Parts: sequence; C-alpha cells; structure tokens
Amino acid sequence: MSNKNSISYRQVGDYLIPNLIIPPEEARVTLGKWGMMHKSYLEKHKTALFNSLLIQGKLYQHCAEVEAQARDMFETLVEQMKEAEGVTEQLKEDNQLEWVCRMGNIEQRAREIVCAELICN
Repeated sequence: MSNKNSISYRQVGDYLIPNLIIPPEEARVTLGKWGMMHKSYLEKHKTALFNSLLIQGKLYQHCAEVEAQARDMFETLVEQMKEAEGVTEQLKEDNQLEWVCRMGNIEQRAREIVCAELICN
C-alpha cells in the first residue's frame, strides 16, 4: 500500500505501518574509545538525538567528530597539566615511580574533564 506522500506502508492486522528504511552511512567509521562512549551516552540519555542521527545515517560520523575533538582535548590537557605541575622527562629519569603516579593522576583528571565537556554533553 502507498500514500500520496510516496511513503509506502504495509498492513499488519488493522494497522498500516510505514516501511522505514535506515539509509546506509556513507563510509562506516571505526570508532575508538571516546566515540563509543559518546554513542553509548546518546543511546542511553539522549534517545531522540540518537534516533534522529541514526535515521539520517549520520550517527557514526557525528561520533567520529566527537572522537577527534576528545582525543585532541585530552592530549592538550595532559600536556598543559604536565607543564603546570612540573612533570618532566627529568623527573621520569630521577624517580620513575613518582612520575608514573603523577602522570596517572593527570591523565585521570583529563579523562574526567573530556567526559564532562564533550562525551556526556
């Protein structure tokens, strides 16, 4: 069955259900950690946006853009924090354990900022 709006329908019992086809995404993008986290966040907390992007075939492209922004932001934050807190290669040579602890702390804070600013927003 079809309608004057050129939307085709199928009859299921007494109901007419539109035959919706999700367009294929142009080039399937492989998502990394940040992109997958953003996709999961959209799916759980922003279902309208998730479904809209999915139906338009733009979900993976959107998540790939967020992935690139998040990766750049993370790297920039880590470098800025290292410089501000004096975590240098000299510290790495002199006291590896201290360097590892401080770098772990810096990276965790940077991950939290990226999640709050880009991933879960």
